Amino acid sequence: MLISLFSIRRVITVSMQKSKRKTWIFYLILIIVLAAGGYLYRMLQSPGLPEGFAQSNGRIEATEIDISTKTAGRISTINVREGDFVRAGDVLAQMDTRTLETQLSEAQAQHRQADSNVISSRSALAQRKSEKAAAEAMVRQRTSELTAAQKRLARSQALVRTNAVSVQQVDDDLAVVQGARAAVEAAKAQVAAASAAIDAAQSGIIQAQTKVDAALATQRRIEADLDDSQLKAPRNGRVQYRVAEPGEVLGAGGRVVNMVDLSDVYMTFFLPTEQAGQAGIGSDVHIILDAAPGLVIPAKTSYVASVAQFTPKTVETDNERQKLMFRVRARIDPELLEKHLEYVKTGLPGRAYIRLDPKQEWPSDLEVKLPQ
Repeated sequence: MLISLFSIRRVITVSMQKSKRKTWIFYLILIIVLAAGGYLYRMLQSPGLPEGFAQSNGRIEATEIDISTKTAGRISTINVREGDFVRAGDVLAQMDTRTLETQLSEAQAQHRQADSNVISSRSALAQRKSEKAAAEAMVRQRTSELTAAQKRLARSQALVRTNAVSVQQVDDDLAVVQGARAAVEAAKAQVAAASAAIDAAQSGIIQAQTKVDAALATQRRIEADLDDSQLKAPRNGRVQYRVAEPGEVLGAGGRVVNMVDLSDVYMTFFLPTEQAGQAGIGSDVHIILDAAPGLVIPAKTSYVASVAQFTPKTVETDNERQKLMFRVRARIDPELLEKHLEYVKTGLPGRAYIRLDPKQEWPSDLEVKLPQ
């Protein structure tokens, strides 16, 4: 019995020693793996860049443009498919314009009517001016008649003192003078009435011209809406996706097509404080994409953040996410993009190498290499 207990105890002791040895071996292997991983991480993060250079991760991005409706309506046709290259001014989609065309015809008719009213008002003004001229001529005639009558009355009054004419003649001449004076006043009243008619005709012309301007403005607005019913590409780019389809009714501002501006392609990356402080607008940047490691694409910084931030988790490693970094944007030359549009794709990951010291020469493996 004692021998059996001793044997069991010995077996347990041996098992515990083996377990401790396995644990020690496990921790040793774990330390080696962590050390190797750290070394590999440092090698990947700092692949022997000379002084005056820095690098960071990033993705190729481009400005996205939503092609949307200006007014509510039904989509008539969409002329592009996803992935199509388009040029500035190309018609991407056409809205149904039947209602607008009817409104335009109505506005054009109102415009013609307003023009006709202006012509009629101008004719009326000319007629009123003629009437005023006739009334003024009548005033002159009546004034002449009054002057003659006054002279006859004066002679009669002088002759009546010598009994050369009768008193009745004087009375008759006096009546003629009074009648001529009344005729002059009536003629002057006609002139005043003609002047008032001219003022009214001029006001009518102004009102008619105002209606012409309003009709013309309505016509131009509808023509602008008709022009906007053709949804055109504002810049050169590529269609990403069609948001709507022909026959759908959209409200004002409804998205129809989404496209990317291939003349504004850039990579956004992050630099720590000591490196961001040396980076300026226009610094040279060379980009190497994961999908094309044999190509080196030139770019220049177009933006360096003035405020530090925590970097996004999708961009940096766990260690770098704990640091405050500065966002930097490197823009690729639009002329270069124009020559290689078929190679331009957004969302591709890669590395950006920025030259912080302009006096430094680029390493041979980072010199510009473009597709032939």
